[in-house]
Amino acid sequence: MRVLLTLCVLAVSAILVAPAFAQEAEALRKELDALRQQIDRLTERLQKLEAPPSTAPAPAATPSPPAPPAGATTQAPPPTPPLTAQEILRPRQPFALYPTRGPGQLLFDIGVAGDFVGNLTQSNVAKANGGTFSGLENRFFPREIELSLFGQVDPYARAEVRIEAGEQAPGAETEVSLAEATLTLLALPYGTQAKLGQMRNRFGYQNVIHEHDLPWIDRPNAFVRFFGEDGLVEKGLEATWVPDFLPFYLEVLGGVFNGDNDVAFGRGTLKDPLVTGRIRTFFELGAEHALQLGVSVANGDTGDNKESLLTGFDLRYKYRPEGWLHPLLTVTAEALHSRRQVEIFTDPTGSGVLVGENRIQERFGWYAGAEVQPFRRWAGGFRYDWTEYPEAPGHEWAIGPYITFWPSEFLRFRAAYKHTSRTSREFNLNGGSARTVDELLLQATFILGAHPAHPF
Repeated sequence: MRVLLTLCVLAVSAILVAPAFAQEAEALRKELDALRQQIDRLTERLQKLEAPPSTAPAPAATPSPPAPPAGATTQAPPPTPPLTAQEILRPRQPFALYPTRGPGQLLFDIGVAGDFVGNLTQSNVAKANGGTFSGLENRFFPREIELSLFGQVDPYARAEVRIEAGEQAPGAETEVSLAEATLTLLALPYGTQAKLGQMRNRFGYQNVIHEHDLPWIDRPNAFVRFFGEDGLVEKGLEATWVPDFLPFYLEVLGGVFNGDNDVAFGRGTLKDPLVTGRIRTFFELGAEHALQLGVSVANGDTGDNKESLLTGFDLRYKYRPEGWLHPLLTVTAEALHSRRQVEIFTDPTGSGVLVGENRIQERFGWYAGAEVQPFRRWAGGFRYDWTEYPEAPGHEWAIGPYITFWPSEFLRFRAAYKHTSRTSREFNLNGGSARTVDELLLQATFILGAHPAHPF
């Protein structure tokens, strides 16, 4: 009896409570529907605000012309008139500026790169200042601290300014200098571009790259001997043309500069300028292989009115397996040939009176290296150098394996060993000898802010 009474009470309670639950569920459903409608309206408003303003209304659709009757001849469309000289000379907009700008947005990018190098070598090499970084043997020093400012001036031009600071000698104050300052005109007639100012010349593959972006810690020996430790940096104008009618990529470059480089040229005047040229092409050999080839030339006058001609050949190959984000194998090689007038003093009569005679002297140098990157953050490789001296007799060769570690894309550490062997006694200085050099090189590089990418 007690059980039956309990079941009756529960049944009555369920009958009374069920409508209340149903009413609450219905009210909750209505509130969710109203909230969903509000979210949809807000989403539509945000999409309208973020959409770029339309420049012009879409033209009204025009009816198609009626088909010609059977047997009637169709009239060919009139030929397109040739471009006038004024239309050819009119600048073309290669790209637009940022679509929107507001408070806190800069009109150009800013970046800072820091490159620190450590060097350990023999004491006799340090006495002779014959290491890779002459005068900075057995030291840790800031090689390059670079401030970069770059961006679009307007839709037709861009500018770039690089300011560098680095240690040049032990105990000396860190020197600050202007590394590059260029203006590039992007929309000249016939698809050409022009770059003017102070720049690293696009001679060969690695000359245009700054020290902190090099694939190795140091520059190849051939370029250091032929152009000096800073490479070929000049003030003048470069023009670039990429023909669009060829079935493959081809870049043709020509430049006119002062010729301030005192190692290879040194004339320093536009009345007797340094003239440069370069042809570069690029091939994609399937989906996994890519090859870049280039030929460069630089012809100028030395400071003592003697001609100097340098020719360069460069090759760069990359193999990236399908699905990889980085190359597995990279091969780089360059060759340099120097042909310059030099004054040779001889004693033709045997009387001890030296007579100067201008002769043509040819010198050659090259390097080749390979890098394997089996992991995203680790890579290892080596580089072999062989070069003659531009004016002095003799040659040198060097080999250097290295390993690289990237904790992130903005931070890099590198360690290398370099062995150099020289035939010239000119490296026996200050009571030391640098004919055989063994070095341990260490490098740490960081990037803050924006950083422009280098091609290939």
